Amino acid sequence: MRIIKRSLLCLCGALLLTTSFGCPATGAGRVALRPDGTPGPEECPEEALKAMRYLRLSVGDSALATLDVNQTDTSPITLYDGPVESMLDEDLGPLESPTRLYGRVWTGGSQVVIRYYAAHPPGGDKVPICAVARLAKGQLKKLPGSKPGMAILEFSVAGVYTVNEFR
Repeated sequence: MRIIKRSLLCLCGALLLTTSFGCPATGAGRVALRPDGTPGPEECPEEALKAMRYLRLSVGDSALATLDVNQTDTSPITLYDGPVESMLDEDLGPLESPTRLYGRVWTGGSQVVIRYYAAHPPGGDKVPICAVARLAKGQLKKLPGSKPGMAILEFSVAGVYTVNEFR
């Protein structure tokens, strides 16, 4: 099964190398912000949707991930507005742990928003995806002491869920 997963990832990576992809929402000012500073709706790029179909990742597929690889097994953690590198702690379809996830953090609202735009599996090529970090019961809520541009969170791990658009 592992060989099939690797072959699928390699083939997907090769396919995606023929098309350019980027993180259109990661550039400053590319995503419209709501009055509270959280990001507004954003379409998932067609390249990411194509890659997720090829990988057989469906909307709602999920796995646990460490939110910031630099703060593994730490509690509480501090996240800042801007780029973030996370790591899958469980397999997400054919994306095996410890696949890296690359995305962006927004700390403007009462809860942190994290959107992922790419995954980099071990031994494979970077693949565009669309996913979000979520925890039930408001557990991505900022703790007291959080300042503008940063957020203190109780947990270093959250669920990552694949999406077909960002809301």
